[in-house]
Amino acid sequence: MILQGSKISLRAKKLSDAANDYNWKKDAELAHLDATQPLNISFEDYLYYYKNELTLPFRSHVELAIETVDGKHIGNCSLYNIDERIKEAELGIMIGNRDYWCKGYGSDAITALLQYAFGDKDMKRVYLKTLAENIRAQRCFSKCGFVPCGFSEKNGYKFMLMDIRQEEWNKVRAKKDSNIINR
Repeated sequence: MILQGSKISLRAKKLSDAANDYNWKKDAELAHLDATQPLNISFEDYLYYYKNELTLPFRSHVELAIETVDGKHIGNCSLYNIDERIKEAELGIMIGNRDYWCKGYGSDAITALLQYAFGDKDMKRVYLKTLAENIRAQRCFSKCGFVPCGFSEKNGYKFMLMDIRQEEWNKVRAKKDSNIINR
């Protein structure tokens, strides 16, 4: 599966992504933004688990690599906790390569993933949680149509909850399409 944005492609994870993913998971700042602790295992152990995960089919999880148009792996995004019955999923994203922060790559990846969620998967709602202090991420999510819908706290972290519903996504897409036509 490949999903195309204007700056990125979303593709299935592959073994060659392991080194980047390992380094990003060991990074203290990135771990904090993901509300976790930095990874504390050897690359060999990580690679063993990574290989196993690549072979397992998940019905309730879609994890994709984010690549620039020239093929550079810069991060990952996912839909998880997919509930086919009520047509909802949770979204996660991380741009691990800091050279691509604040340049529209995250919002482009989210837009492509939402198009897949609301189009191909026919989800009715996509939701997420982000650190309450992560204003940069909240701006990105808002730009993509997400709206705050609550707060939560877990393991000492405070989160802002955000969501977007299919009908709102359709309005966001129609507005963007209208702006393109009017240029």
